[in-house]
Amino acid sequence: MLKGLHHNAYRCRDSEETRKFYTDFLGLPLVQAFQIHETKSGRATKTLHSFYQMDDGSCLAFFEAPDMPFQFKNQHDFDLHIALEVSQQDLHTMFAKGKAAGMETRGISDHGFIDSIYFRDPNGYVVELTAKRAGHDAYMQAARASALQVLAQWQTEKATPAV
Repeated sequence: MLKGLHHNAYRCRDSEETRKFYTDFLGLPLVQAFQIHETKSGRATKTLHSFYQMDDGSCLAFFEAPDMPFQFKNQHDFDLHIALEVSQQDLHTMFAKGKAAGMETRGISDHGFIDSIYFRDPNGYVVELTAKRAGHDAYMQAARASALQVLAQWQTEKATPAV
């Protein structure tokens, strides 16, 4: 069955600009990069696929594919964001680092079971750094017990017009 995340892949505007953010700013090492000259369907392409590894071995990956149209835009948190776990100490360090670098840096947001900060990468994606709070695991266990009920209630309520 499923063992975990190997990688999650996104488009990027420029591979070097992306590397500067994910390696130089966030500290994720670039562990693989290769060119793709032909798609699995036989179409010629000029694409670079790059991988940035996290401590657990999983990766964030990017495709720079200038020959394939893609509309980059600043994503809204609810549309798409990447959440990466850090320690509480690293959360505060990265918050200060983002501010000092003049980057869009939001937070520190208290979500009850986690604290989060938010940056925007050069491709317009929101990157959330999140640190577990005391009681996180107990909170998640309790939430798991009611998740299906909350989903069912949502399905019913969203069909009802707001007053």
